[in-house]
Amino acid sequence: MAAMAVPLDVMPPTEPRWSSRRRRIWELGSHAHCPVIGVCLPIAQVRKLMDKVLGGQTLANDYELHCGVNAECRTRNPVAEAVNKALDQRYERALREARALKTTEALTQWWQQGATSGHSLPGTLWATLTHPRCDTALEERVLQAVHMLQHQAGAADRADLARLEALTHENHVLGRELAAAQQRTTRQADTLNRRIEQQQAELMRLRAELMRRDTLLALAQEDLHSLEARVPELHSRQALSDQVAQQLERLQDLERNALRARHEAQRERHRADTLQAELERLRPPSPEAEALASTGAEVCVSVDALRRELAERSVLCVGGRQGSVPVYRQLIEQVGARFLHHDGGEEDHAARLDHTLASADLVICQTGCISHEAYWRVKDHCKRTGKRCVFVDKPSRASLQRALTHLGDAPLDASAPTFSSPHP
Repeated sequence: MAAMAVPLDVMPPTEPRWSSRRRRIWELGSHAHCPVIGVCLPIAQVRKLMDKVLGGQTLANDYELHCGVNAECRTRNPVAEAVNKALDQRYERALREARALKTTEALTQWWQQGATSGHSLPGTLWATLTHPRCDTALEERVLQAVHMLQHQAGAADRADLARLEALTHENHVLGRELAAAQQRTTRQADTLNRRIEQQQAELMRLRAELMRRDTLLALAQEDLHSLEARVPELHSRQALSDQVAQQLERLQDLERNALRARHEAQRERHRADTLQAELERLRPPSPEAEALASTGAEVCVSVDALRRELAERSVLCVGGRQGSVPVYRQLIEQVGARFLHHDGGEEDHAARLDHTLASADLVICQTGCISHEAYWRVKDHCKRTGKRCVFVDKPSRASLQRALTHLGDAPLDASAPTFSSPHP
């Protein structure tokens, strides 16, 4: 809104006004209407007020609307009364504060305090100009100060506009850079996910191939036992001799096939372990994996000794967290042993534990994750059969590695060591 200078030649007379009634807007000099309406009423509220008073939509632009309202406020009419009422309602709090001021000096001091605060300036202006103790000198001082503040506000608005344009440009640049960074991150994440999926698929294929070779090896061993059992049933010595020669030749072939299959299985197992390690490296580390890694770094397992001790033997793990079973399987199978597992009565029925115990050559009992009944079943079975049993108190990779380390230091037929001696 255009700032208007206060014409000094139209100032009202200087005689004091000591009426106890507040002045209305049409009682102010015309030189006060422009700053009062321009500062105290937003143009949008002025337009809404005029639409209500005139009963229609005001088509004038902002400047024309401002000038027209100023002209109407010179006399008492519906427009002036509506403007005066809107100002009284909008600045009711400032008017209440000003009513307590009984002298011109007090009113002057109150105006000076309010004029320094931008958010309270409109209310202070309206309350001061309409106050009964506002004389001509104070009115002139107030209008001059408002006139200069309007000039300063215009300069500040222009500076703010320039800063806003600069910040808008900077925001657009940063927005483009952020979008490019997000696209790069998305592409990198997609590439990493595809690599993980490929590694997982390859690992599943290798495990399936390993299971197929183990099945072929078992079938070959069954054929070998069947051939050995049929040898005494031959009817003649010649036939028996011929059969023995054939069986020996077939046995040699089977042994060579079994040896080749075992070597191939070991190579596939080593390759699966390598892929598993690569997959673990690519995955973001979880808090549990970091804890396992920090504990496992302190344990050194003699793999060659364990492979010689546990090759082709069945190792039963009783208990343990369900999510850690693949870790237990990896540790047992990488030393050449067969992995068996029973959850210790959590989901698998405890009665099935006896059958599983009978199939094992070595039992590792994780006492912290099994039921009371399963604990005593394991202890009674191993004591009764003389089977070696290792008790582990904590269900972790590090505890299992320490148990396997002790196995590598002593033969499997030695008395079973017990770790931690827990009491479930």
